[in-house]
Amino acid sequence: MKKILFITNLSNGVNSFSIASVKAAKKSGLDFYLAGNFEDTPEEKLKNDEKAYGIKICQIDLTRSPYSLKNINAYKQLVKLIKEENIDYIHCNTPIGGLLGRLAGKKCNVKRVIYEAHGFHFYKGAPIKNWLIYYPIEKWLAKKTNAIITINKEDYERAKRFKLKNNGKIYYVPGVGMDLSQYDIPDDVREIKRSELKLKNTDIALISMGDLIDRKNYPVAIETIAKLNNANVHYFICGNGPEKNNLKKLTKKLNIDNNVHFLGFRTDIKELLKASDIFLFTSKQEGLPRSLMEAMASGLPCIASRIRGNTDLIENSNCGFLCNSIDDYINVIKKIISIGDMSIYKKSSLERIKAFDLATVTNYLKDVYNHEFNYRRVD
Repeated sequence: MKKILFITNLSNGVNSFSIASVKAAKKSGLDFYLAGNFEDTPEEKLKNDEKAYGIKICQIDLTRSPYSLKNINAYKQLVKLIKEENIDYIHCNTPIGGLLGRLAGKKCNVKRVIYEAHGFHFYKGAPIKNWLIYYPIEKWLAKKTNAIITINKEDYERAKRFKLKNNGKIYYVPGVGMDLSQYDIPDDVREIKRSELKLKNTDIALISMGDLIDRKNYPVAIETIAKLNNANVHYFICGNGPEKNNLKKLTKKLNIDNNVHFLGFRTDIKELLKASDIFLFTSKQEGLPRSLMEAMASGLPCIASRIRGNTDLIENSNCGFLCNSIDDYINVIKKIISIGDMSIYKKSSLERIKAFDLATVTNYLKDVYNHEFNYRRVD
């Protein structure tokens, strides 16, 4: 059997990021090797994944920082792995994984190399430095790439301008795949979780998930809550990050300590979504945001910034609203609250998210593999 090496970055084994590729490779008759940095993952979990999915997991000491000298060693590890295992194909992901994977693929004369872009750093509205640094690098790397997969329409159109190796092809695949069955939460969970959150029946719960970093633009969301000036509106933020203290200071400064709640890292996101009424997402930059997709899979009305990725999910649908300013966010929140029956958005959200479910994405990737590696389709 031919062998495919899937390169990620920091990972906890087979997860939502790689599962569709695992399934697609198996359906295409390929041996699957998963390479990444698994140093914080229990050995037992990795062994269980190998057994459950019939794959091989390989530790590569990748780091997210493009300036870390550790990535030089990671490159050497990839080259050694490719040579020792006689890897036929590479499917690399993330900026660092994509860089090292393509360089290692060229070094080892790997037959076909696919790069999956989860959001180019050069995008509409990006800082000029992003265009000056990242665009030329990607344009150069494209010449060492047989195929590029993009997960949003803006990146797809942009990638079509690159010249790939041997006139390679650009593909659009709708994300990494959502297992929608996981979001079918019993109705009684809502009341239980709302009780834990000390919410009254008259309270409106807004929720966001994601790292507390500048890119997620939480100050805009917090200022929106402050200007709403509605004591019954509560905003729950799930996640940790370097901006946490600054966000707490802002919340205190705006005198909304009782309305904005920092929940930290949570393992009960699906239950928290079930307990919430509205999803609020003010991010500055996304590829195809999983947190927004999770909210849609939970049937919530979604209020999001009008940026790449968000537009792929919400535009031309009835499952949410795209906003350009704090005033937009305020007006939309007021509109949704005034309607009262938020279940009217549920049908639209659940219908829209089907286009991004795990089975759909698996089939997209299977077709990519079959086309790129000349494999007969296996149904």
